[in-house]
Amino acid sequence: MGAAPALVLLGLAIAALTLVPLGYVLWTTADLGAGQAADFLWRPRIGELLWNTVRLLVAGVLLSVVVGVAGAWVIERTDLPGRGWWHGLMCAPLAVPAFVNGWGWVSTTHAVQSFPGAVMVVALSYFPLVYLPTVAALRRLDPAVEEVATALGKGPWQVFLRVTLPAISPAVLGGALLVGLHLLAEYGALQLLNYPTLTTAILQQYATVFNGPSATLLALVLVVFCLLLLGLELLLRGRRQRARVGAGASREIPPVRLGRRTPAVLLALVLLTVWSLGVPVAALVRWLVRGTSTGIDLGELAGAGSNTLLFAVLGGLTATAAAVPVVWLAVRHRSWITTAIERSVYTASAMPGIVIALALVTVSIRVVPSLYQTLALLIAGYLILFLPRAVVSVRSTFELVPPGLEEVARSLGCSGPEVARRVTLPLVVPGLAAAASLVALAVSTELTATLLLAPIGTDTLATKFWSDASSVEYGAAAPYALALIVLSVPSTWLLARLSTRSR
Repeated sequence: MGAAPALVLLGLAIAALTLVPLGYVLWTTADLGAGQAADFLWRPRIGELLWNTVRLLVAGVLLSVVVGVAGAWVIERTDLPGRGWWHGLMCAPLAVPAFVNGWGWVSTTHAVQSFPGAVMVVALSYFPLVYLPTVAALRRLDPAVEEVATALGKGPWQVFLRVTLPAISPAVLGGALLVGLHLLAEYGALQLLNYPTLTTAILQQYATVFNGPSATLLALVLVVFCLLLLGLELLLRGRRQRARVGAGASREIPPVRLGRRTPAVLLALVLLTVWSLGVPVAALVRWLVRGTSTGIDLGELAGAGSNTLLFAVLGGLTATAAAVPVVWLAVRHRSWITTAIERSVYTASAMPGIVIALALVTVSIRVVPSLYQTLALLIAGYLILFLPRAVVSVRSTFELVPPGLEEVARSLGCSGPEVARRVTLPLVVPGLAAAASLVALAVSTELTATLLLAPIGTDTLATKFWSDASSVEYGAAAPYALALIVLSVPSTWLLARLSTRSR
């Protein structure tokens, strides 16, 4: 059955909005000309930035995948003591923004201002994006599949590599894609770590010479990286159907016994927790207590906190609502146009927030001047930036809803909207809640787009923190970082709960 025209038009409208920054980049870059663009990209400095970006992308994604998948398997498939507590600790780094994590490490030791330090910090910040969907996939996996492999004489490693990993690969790939897109657009943490990439160079171009064409040309290079990531993820994902009507075996699979390896595994988890949580939290406490610049203005803190909460809620709900039709088309009505709609929403996520903000400012001033400096334009920027998070979360749940249930409902006389309301949407509520929480977390920590798009005089916790941290006023920045972490705890808790729902 083909997609309803109204649904396709809605998907096209969402795709068109997300492509506005790409159109702006192409339009601005056209002013350079082919020769000038080639000369600019051939500079040794650009080659250095490309190398830094590529190796950070590869190393950061691989390390995040290894840590996330290994942690998920240990917690879900072994007899590790205190698995529930460790699950919460593995999710907790989501509550610590990457630039706060980088600030915590830099304010503790400058040894992290290097390539290994940058890889470590970004992986510590983003591995939960792989861990959470992997845990959820392991929970939904029918244990009978692994039991059959074990009965055939396969060891735990063989079962994991040949049975478990292929079955959970969509979740792993979705998480890896999110990590890669975040690394392409990461600015705050890398600027603090003094690790130059294409993204930090774009911000420097705008800040020093305000060279729009050159900066957007670098943004176009980031878009190319994004397209490569999307193509690779689509190739590895394949077209295999993974939905099933039954929930599989209701019993839990017998856990793999760690035995003498238990102390080593526990030590690894303790070190991971200390590095991802202990260092930034200890830095916060230290600067709150000892920082000479500490001065807490409760009025400013409360105002920034309320603005952050409002923007996070609005951004999370808007992006999740926009993700539903995009995912519905991509999963239920596969075609070249629906695939193009879904893939198009990812292009802007590889660009720094400042590029997206400038695109929206330019378009709003020229087309709809009344939108400039309004909350609506800010929420549109968040939608463009973080729609991929919502799409990945919703799709991972939507793919498991059997199409047969919808067909049965139609055969009983339900219309398309009724089928969606009464059958499909109730089954994807966990994915919708996870999407809203992920986007809300991202919105609360967004920096560069908020600085340009927020109405004049409107501050958030992230912008206030950055203003003080960039001036090396660590004591003054600490209260805003602590408030950011506290505000992120509910969303992180909800994500942790959703990922461990029973089958």
